[in-house]
Amino acid sequence: MKYEFIVGHCSAFRVKKMCQVLDVSRSRYYAGRRRGTSSRQRENERLLEKIKEAHTMSRRTYGSPRITMELRAHGILCGKNRIARLMRLHGIAAKMKRRFKITTHSRHNLPVAENLLNRQFAVDRPTKVWLSDITYIQTQEGWLYLSAVLDLYNRQIIGWSMNDRLTQDLVLNALAQALGRRKPESDAIVHQAMLSAMPSKTMTLSRA
Repeated sequence: MKYEFIVGHCSAFRVKKMCQVLDVSRSRYYAGRRRGTSSRQRENERLLEKIKEAHTMSRRTYGSPRITMELRAHGILCGKNRIARLMRLHGIAAKMKRRFKITTHSRHNLPVAENLLNRQFAVDRPTKVWLSDITYIQTQEGWLYLSAVLDLYNRQIIGWSMNDRLTQDLVLNALAQALGRRKPESDAIVHQAMLSAMPSKTMTLSRA
């Protein structure tokens, strides 16, 4: 196993260093190379090609358990641990799919405000136009929704809130934080994404 690793990585790392790290004899390694490739290694090389083919056919979404099942279905007898070891050794891994989270919902009967901004992103003073939207991020505690309010004038985040649920309070808390930090004029605009909890696309703020 150690000699196979060195053979497979000799183009990336120095043989001397790998022998030191793996605590193997360089003379035995070179003697083995001179004797030729072992039958086990030749089997691994053939098996590796089959693994790569199955992995490519799956659009790189299969891990070692499904690769093993696929090869066995085609009559290639192999152990799952051997498949996993070869895949790990050669950097073959399943491509992780990002979990889809819904942050917008347009199927509702609630009123939708007029789009006052209308893609006019040039702003001449602060607190004239705020942008609000929701995204989601993965944390050690799971997926969380993040609502943020941005001042279009200088692209500064002036309010935000986070929750594990997509609710009206998520947006209102971010807006309340922004209002606590800034004093908008009566004709200020808040432009936001269409949300199931808060469907208005654009609103104006009146002076508190």
